[in-house]
Amino acid sequence: MNTLLDVKNLHVQLAGNEVLREVSIAVQPGKLVCLVGRNGAGKTTTLRTIMGYQAAQRGEIHWKGQSIMGMPTHSVAALGLGYTPEGSDVFGDLTVEDNIALPTWTRKTDKPAAERIEAAYAVFPKLLTYLHRGGHQLSGGERKMVSIARALALDPELLLLDEAFEGLSPAILPVISDGLKRILAQNRGVLLAESNFYHLPRFADRIYVIERGEIVFAGTLDEVERDAAVMKIIKGVDEVAA
Repeated sequence: MNTLLDVKNLHVQLAGNEVLREVSIAVQPGKLVCLVGRNGAGKTTTLRTIMGYQAAQRGEIHWKGQSIMGMPTHSVAALGLGYTPEGSDVFGDLTVEDNIALPTWTRKTDKPAAERIEAAYAVFPKLLTYLHRGGHQLSGGERKMVSIARALALDPELLLLDEAFEGLSPAILPVISDGLKRILAQNRGVLLAESNFYHLPRFADRIYVIERGEIVFAGTLDEVERDAAVMKIIKGVDEVAA
């Protein structure tokens, strides 16, 4: 299977401090890859560096074999990478409908806008009942769905999700999880950064655990659960996140 995203030996400094060291991650089409770590471990910095928001000092970032290291964010997005930041920001003055349609105005692809919008709503069909509701009228879970659907309207081959489950009520967690299944069924890759290990979907294909800017584990969900040393780190993650 072809690799969409291939990150190798990434080093990033912030304010003179090295916050990422030797970070390597790969994502393939239709696969869910999870980056797990406590707050401050380097998850968001990893995603922001991939998207071009943050400069890297060393390492490689390849998209479908092409180096995107140092490329501006709008150019990275134009290649087919979608990004949903931790805050799930939506435009409060725009309706749900306009929030989700917006990316079709900013990135042109071979697919018609209507087809791209339809694919976004197919992931979270409940949003069809909120089309004319303003962004400022949405609950946290509804904003999360709009934020992900809006990124999907870019028609990305890979979606980067930062804390897709954070702060959500237990009732909305299965909705987000089911949405991820539908995204994967569209043959899109997903790189999910998450603080709480126990929120990770059981259908995740690969898990990376990051601690103090370094990948300390890479493998399957079953493998990480059998690794006592890594699980000790993960339990510390959940104590901080709780």
